[in-house]
Amino acid sequence: MERTQQHRQVAHMRQSLFDQGLLDEQFVQLEELQDDANPNFVEEVVTLFYRDSARLVLNIDQALDKSPLDFSKLDSYMHQFKGSASSIGAKKVKSECTLFREYCKAGNGEGCMKTFQQLKKDYAVLRKKLETYFQMARQVGPVETACRRK
Repeated sequence: MERTQQHRQVAHMRQSLFDQGLLDEQFVQLEELQDDANPNFVEEVVTLFYRDSARLVLNIDQALDKSPLDFSKLDSYMHQFKGSASSIGAKKVKSECTLFREYCKAGNGEGCMKTFQQLKKDYAVLRKKLETYFQMARQVGPVETACRRK
């Protein structure tokens, strides 16, 4: 009974990531690639995303400190970041990337800076919540993946 309750908690936590707009269908597609041969596939992909994207965050931070701003370089960095975020289904982060790129195209430095601050917050929130989710999921053990409500 206790184990069933824990599985429900994990499923609820997972669902809340979708309900809060943090994740999209791409995350579900990653889960579908996970199997008994690689039970931690999704967690490994997410871990690689955070490891690799840290460099991009640093590059963008440094580029935003330069004057004048190189909007072409900023847009290029953010294009890479958006692609990485899309690959794990980081919906809110991807949305901030899109907005940032629009500000780059418009030459709006202030918009870029404000959007990047929000992006970093969303990025950190998602990381913390996913770490907690994966930790709980590991403790509880495998169960059939719950389907996301439409």
